[in-house]
Amino acid sequence: MRVPTLLLAAPVAVAAAAVLPTTLGAGEDETEWRVGPRAAAQERSAERPRADQAPARRSQIRWRRSVAVGSPTAGRLLRGVHLPAGGAGFATWDPNLRRSPNRAWRRWGTNRLVRLLLAVAREYRTDHPGARALLIGDLSRPHGGDFGRQFGYVWHASHQNGLDADIYYPRTDRLRRAPGTAADIDRRLSQDLVNRFVRSGATKVFVGPGTGLTGPPDVVQAIAHHDDHMHVRIGP
Repeated sequence: MRVPTLLLAAPVAVAAAAVLPTTLGAGEDETEWRVGPRAAAQERSAERPRADQAPARRSQIRWRRSVAVGSPTAGRLLRGVHLPAGGAGFATWDPNLRRSPNRAWRRWGTNRLVRLLLAVAREYRTDHPGARALLIGDLSRPHGGDFGRQFGYVWHASHQNGLDADIYYPRTDRLRRAPGTAADIDRRLSQDLVNRFVRSGATKVFVGPGTGLTGPPDVVQAIAHHDDHMHVRIGP
């Protein structure tokens, strides 16, 4: 979830490709990327699969019993599960680099969150075979924790313990990229996605005030900076 300007100062722009790899703790098999002085070449050479056509096989996901520690705004993630770059019915989107797939270190959540995202993507694809794949943005960092402005121009006050995920609204032109404004979104399909996440047990679904999307008022709430994506939160 992007931070409203009334809460914090506007984020400082960071060069989208300025990242430097560092290894994670023992037992992890992914690479975490931090802001640094280089890596434009690394980003250009990153694998960019046709994520909406490549099915995510069960063997690609290392399922673990995750623990969400603390709160989404002050927490961490234990034994997180890595969402693949793309799979059957979904693709991922990097909000800072403005391309698909999202970088690996931005795609970690609890096992419950990842299972929910895969289930919604699968059902959405079945019910809307002509629609573009579900476009998933940021979850949490590999071990959760601060996801603030040092991680890019698009940053988060929450997304700290593996219970949050950003979902980009389907576009009317069916392009597989984030909408620019609320005017770009397909409201029928977007409302369908909101309804699906509510039925799946989301505790909060934050939507943009310009979208006109609705739902149970204790769950679906309109807040600033969400006219291009919904922010889905589940319970621990």
